[in-house]
Amino acid sequence: MSTQGAGSTSDNQGVIAGFKQFLMRGNVMELAVAVVIGAAFTNIVNAVVKGVINPVVGLFGSKNLDKYHSCFSDVCTTSPEGEVTEGVAILWGPVLSATLTFVMTAAVVYFAMVLPMNRLRERQAAKAPVEETPAEITEVELLTQIRDELVARRDGSAPSVDPGTLPTQR
Repeated sequence: MSTQGAGSTSDNQGVIAGFKQFLMRGNVMELAVAVVIGAAFTNIVNAVVKGVINPVVGLFGSKNLDKYHSCFSDVCTTSPEGEVTEGVAILWGPVLSATLTFVMTAAVVYFAMVLPMNRLRERQAAKAPVEETPAEITEVELLTQIRDELVARRDGSAPSVDPGTLPTQR
C-alpha cells in the first residue's frame, strides 16, 4: 500500500503519463485522422446525393426525398414546406436519403481507400523477403536417424554422438 495520499504528485504524474501514452498510440491518432477526414468527406457525399442521386430519384417523383411519406390515416395534409400538418404519416423519404448517403459513403470509402490500401499491402508483402523456416522433421525421419545412431553405436563403427545434438520433434 502506498503511504501517499490519493491526490499526490507522483500519482498525478502517473495518470498524466498514462494518458499521454494512450494518446500517442497509433490507433488513437489514426482514429482522429479518420474522424476529421470523414467529416470533410460528408460534404462531398451530401453534394453528390443532392446533385446526382436526388435528381435520378426525382425521375420517379419529387427531387426532394424529404417530402416522401406514407399516411396511416385516410387524410394527410401537408404544408407547402412538406411538413405533415394533419394526420399520421411515416416520413420514409428522409430515411431513404440517409440510407443512400450511407451506402454511397461506404462504397466510396471502400473503393477509393480500403481496396487500394489492401492491394498496396499485398504488393509490399509479396516484395518482402520470405523468411526461411527450417523444415519440421517428420516422425519417420527422426526414427530413421535414431535407428542409424543405435546401429552405429552397437557396431562400434561410429563415435558416440551427444544426445543433445539429435534433432528433436516439437
